[in-house]
Amino acid sequence: MTTTNANTNTNTADACCSSCAMAGNGAALATACTLDAADFKERVASVQALASRHLLASRRESLTLHLTYALEALPEVRNIVAMEAECCAFLDFDIRAGEQIELTMTAPESVALAADELFAHFAPELAKTAA
Repeated sequence: MTTTNANTNTNTADACCSSCAMAGNGAALATACTLDAADFKERVASVQALASRHLLASRRESLTLHLTYALEALPEVRNIVAMEAECCAFLDFDIRAGEQIELTMTAPESVALAADELFAHFAPELAKTAA
């Protein structure tokens, strides 16, 4: 089994979506996605294409999203995690490869109000089964 963990913290006022830009009363989040709207749209399409082909199961626990992919998706999962770690450095990603790929994404408490939107583009509804 191999494990990869991408976790860095960056502060930025730029945002890819309304949830990244604003929290609760409209105060800008200290942590936000740095993609512009066009790049975000392209990233979402890539992530959803991966999910439609290889996502086997998904499970959400508050600020953590657990995704299980088919083993052949490992290079693509690693690539997407690397790109996501750059634009959303406040998220913690953990990849475990065995018979399947287990990707765990964890958001910090500071973005709790935006967690639904942050995790939505990973398309957990496309999972073949719930984990």
